[in-house]
Amino acid sequence: MNKLQILTTKITALLLGLMILQGCAGAALTAGSMAADAGLDHTLSGISYKTFTASMNDMRTAAFNTLDRLDMDIADQVQDPAGWTIIANAHDRTIEIELEALTRRVTRMRVVAHQGGLFFKDASTATEIIVQTAQTLAMEMDSRALPVAGPAETATLSPDLK
Repeated sequence: MNKLQILTTKITALLLGLMILQGCAGAALTAGSMAADAGLDHTLSGISYKTFTASMNDMRTAAFNTLDRLDMDIADQVQDPAGWTIIANAHDRTIEIELEALTRRVTRMRVVAHQGGLFFKDASTATEIIVQTAQTLAMEMDSRALPVAGPAETATLSPDLK
């Protein structure tokens, strides 16, 4: 083979490889955009993070209500100077939730779902707990914002409308 044929073969192989991998890149970009849209951050070690505009107490309540709704048993909770660590169990997973108060109204949530051993993490479960906690928090905030119904008032029609 001459140099031109070798170069042509290499370029063809490169282009063919890029066309094949294009589908994978699209899937990766889609998954990345969904996580970005949800405001979630992930690490390669399977840890998920999200910062909420909510107080530590509101986040702790939302986390407990979410774990209860997801039928996950709370095994322990520990308060430290930065916030709270909540440990829960689900089948063969240990869920570790850290709530860190950044300000009085901003709390960072970190979730790790340990699966089986020290190095095995379940990132999708950790992500789902954050998504569900965000939904719980939104529902709880909405229920607080609803006006309290007072005694019914009788409407009177003006004389022109009778």
